Amino acid sequence: MIKSKKEWFASWFDSPFYHILYKDRDYAEAQLFMDNLTNYLNLPEGGKILDLACGKGRHSIYLNSVGFDVTGVDLSENSIAHAKKFENETLHFEVHDMCKPYSQQFDAVFNLFTSFGYFKNEEDNLKTIEAIKSNLNEYGFGVIDFMNSEYVIDNLVPEDVKVVDGIAFHQKRRVQDGYIIKDISFSVDDEDYSFQERVRGFTLAEFEELFEKAGVYLLDVFGDYKLGKFHANKSERLIMIFK
Repeated sequence: MIKSKKEWFASWFDSPFYHILYKDRDYAEAQLFMDNLTNYLNLPEGGKILDLACGKGRHSIYLNSVGFDVTGVDLSENSIAHAKKFENETLHFEVHDMCKPYSQQFDAVFNLFTSFGYFKNEEDNLKTIEAIKSNLNEYGFGVIDFMNSEYVIDNLVPEDVKVVDGIAFHQKRRVQDGYIIKDISFSVDDEDYSFQERVRGFTLAEFEELFEKAGVYLLDVFGDYKLGKFHANKSERLIMIFK
């Protein structure tokens, strides 16, 4: 059994099994979202973007390919080591804790694919938004792409098994103390593994409270990657643009 004293995301996201379980993510959809978002924000040509909690850098690499100067940061050393293979003069990756300000300012800071609400310490959620604010230049925009917690909870599948690359991932989901929790267990080469994903089920109203405390202004809210209108009971995403 793999146990760790680190925060759950520091060990799970650094595990090769995380990337196996989620290998079928839709790259075309991610690229369409980036096109829609950058066009909507009307970012300057060659504009600077910080991709906060970038993972292996799929959004960063695409954004750079269409002309942006991108810095991707993540807590996972393994993910950043992989992403660094794609670096060039206008694409950089670095290990960084997102609840601390980065050393530069940007035209946009993107926090994508529900990469928020992981922390045990509630104050770190506010610190992350304050850090985003400090990393925006005078005309910059912050973007948080989060799950729509109300929709996720209403449609929660309590238990299932997902087989990827011959590994049977047993997934159990529940809501507890405001967190959406997924327990993941599997066996590889006669060794048992277990991990847990634990994300605070923030609602739009709770984000609005955080934004107010951080002194940022919510400009727009969208409910999908085509930037359609947000509906609390049926939108799958909660995409917030602020400055």
